[in-house]
Amino acid sequence: MDHSKSIAISQSNYIPWKGYFDLINSVDEFVIYDDAQFTKRDWRNRNKIVTNRGLTWLTIPLKVKGNYQQKVFDMHADGVEWRAKHWETIRHNYSKARYFHDYKAIFESLYLGSRETKLSLINYAFIAEINKILGVTTPILWSSEFCLRGDASEKLATICIERNAGSYLSGPAAKSYLRSELFIENNIEVCWIDYAHYPVYPQFCNRFDHHVSILDLIFNVGPEAPMHLIGRKTMPVNTSRSFS
Repeated sequence: MDHSKSIAISQSNYIPWKGYFDLINSVDEFVIYDDAQFTKRDWRNRNKIVTNRGLTWLTIPLKVKGNYQQKVFDMHADGVEWRAKHWETIRHNYSKARYFHDYKAIFESLYLGSRETKLSLINYAFIAEINKILGVTTPILWSSEFCLRGDASEKLATICIERNAGSYLSGPAAKSYLRSELFIENNIEVCWIDYAHYPVYPQFCNRFDHHVSILDLIFNVGPEAPMHLIGRKTMPVNTSRSFS
């Protein structure tokens, strides 16, 4: 049985930053963790772009039941009016970017050509199209396709086991909660992506910021965008083999 497959798992984000796509591009399979509980003031329904006044949030308004006790796959946008507003903000602030008009039709269609309100599917539409632009071909699965129980670490480990993974690649934020022993005891190596080594690029901002939507990278560097997905992947310090 082949255990060489690498997997990454992450919640869906709205027009994510470049690190999200670096993570997808670094593995054999990517799983969208869509049955996690929705969290407020997070990246599920918002992200930042660069404007001439600094960074601006683009936020999808949501219909909320109770006190945000819903799973991500149950969240819906509150109407579709936000689509035109977001697109106009993007068009206004990036129309002079070098490659904006090369990709204008793609993103205009994503914003104005759909009336989808389910948040997971809205995010997926953008992620899938941006993957095409970047040349990322990693297959994408959904965590809701699995029968998951237990805490976050147990659920992530279960996905890796069911997909016959040999390694699990995670963002550094998970170091605070991930129980690596659940993976190791199933012969799954836990690897970490380091987002600290991305190159800068021309940006309409006085102070460069890596942590903005990847739309900023695409509109400013165009076909060179894939060359910016170069985060470093390493094993935990108590192991000897590097992940590449």
